[in-house]
Amino acid sequence: MNAKRLTTPKENVQQLQEKLGHAAKENKKRRFHALYDKVYRMDILEEAWRRVRANKGSAGIDGETISDIEKQGEAHFLQECQRRLKEGKYHPQPVRRHYIPKKDGKQRPLGIPTIRDRVIQMATKLIMEPIFEADFQESSFGFRPKRSAKGALDRIRKACNRKGNWVVDVDIQGYFGAPR
Repeated sequence: MNAKRLTTPKENVQQLQEKLGHAAKENKKRRFHALYDKVYRMDILEEAWRRVRANKGSAGIDGETISDIEKQGEAHFLQECQRRLKEGKYHPQPVRRHYIPKKDGKQRPLGIPTIRDRVIQMATKLIMEPIFEADFQESSFGFRPKRSAKGALDRIRKACNRKGNWVVDVDIQGYFGAPR
């Protein structure tokens, strides 16, 4: 008897991301026309929920917390997300505005989406990210997975320490979110 191992939502997402990323790298001119149905696949929504829950964020404008969703039932919540997406009835809610004090006494605005919006945004990111990643240069760091400001600065330091003359053009101010 052959026992087939069941895959987890995380493994399914990784497999789909690998396929999408490979397809994008193989043919730079390829256009992806049918991705919406992948956003509301239950395994994608489950993985999106797992990641959002792990971030432990605050409630959005609707006041619904991660704990509230766990109490009502995660499966019910995800099925409702899936239904709204499938039927074209999902609409993101306004973000809750919160201000974080800065060292200079000013305040930085922070927008907090609802948990539902974060899950659906994460599901969309899981599908879109591998496609866009294929177009980035190795030297690109802004808002990329497994990349950070420290990594960018380390890359710059190493480039400047090599022999020869170098011109390094870096938008550090914009990278760190300075006001414009």
